[in-house]
Amino acid sequence: MRKVKAKKHLGQHFLTDLHVAERIANSLSGHMQVKKVLEIGPGMGVLTDFLVQQHWELFLIEIDEESVEFLQEKYADPAVHIIKGDFLDRKYRTLFEEPYAIIGNFPYNISSQIFFKVLEERHHVTEIVGMLQKEVAERIASKKGNKTYGILSVLLQAFYEVEYLFSVPPEVFDPPPKVNSGVIRLKRNATGQLACDEKLFFRLVKQAFNTRRKTLRNALKPMGLSEVFKNEPMLDLRAEQLGVEEFVYLTQQLEASWNK
Repeated sequence: MRKVKAKKHLGQHFLTDLHVAERIANSLSGHMQVKKVLEIGPGMGVLTDFLVQQHWELFLIEIDEESVEFLQEKYADPAVHIIKGDFLDRKYRTLFEEPYAIIGNFPYNISSQIFFKVLEERHHVTEIVGMLQKEVAERIASKKGNKTYGILSVLLQAFYEVEYLFSVPPEVFDPPPKVNSGVIRLKRNATGQLACDEKLFFRLVKQAFNTRRKTLRNALKPMGLSEVFKNEPMLDLRAEQLGVEEFVYLTQQLEASWNK
């Protein structure tokens, strides 16, 4: 196992195993012939070193000032653009007018927020390869019928094909986290727009899972869907039993009832 020393800051867990870093970098496929790649939180460039070898036009967004200075000294390549900023800040997520991919060892405490922001940029983001807490990675990749299936599962799978690639143990990080990590890959699917009001779809999915132990008839009562379909058997199921198509269908019916 090849390792590299990591500088510690911000309470982050830095990947030190070069074999794992190479495997993550090689998981980026260039889906839809994308040429630009945004790495979130490159730190000391452990993952970046392998991405540079693949000849992407790289954009590294890093919030820590010391790391930014280190990266600026390390990479003099004109194809590597280093940005001091936060991906969650909207002005940094609108850097590209053309499609791009995202990769990174995502901080555990903001990984879900990163994916919600990706959803806002879904018309530009063609692919994501991310390492995050295993539990969250499994949730995103989970299929309907599983207890781990949830809001992010549905919303992301509406627009992306999701694969759970491999697990990563704590000992390949410095300092080691108390949980395992997982690497997932999302590739943009052919859905340009859902066949329903997308804002209403997002709202309905979130409402359905907010009280996931209840049947949809009770969980969606605040939205009035129970009154629209008193005899709809789908409403006797729980949110985790429905796929994207079923949620689109319910959104269509609710939308139609509001337009009567």
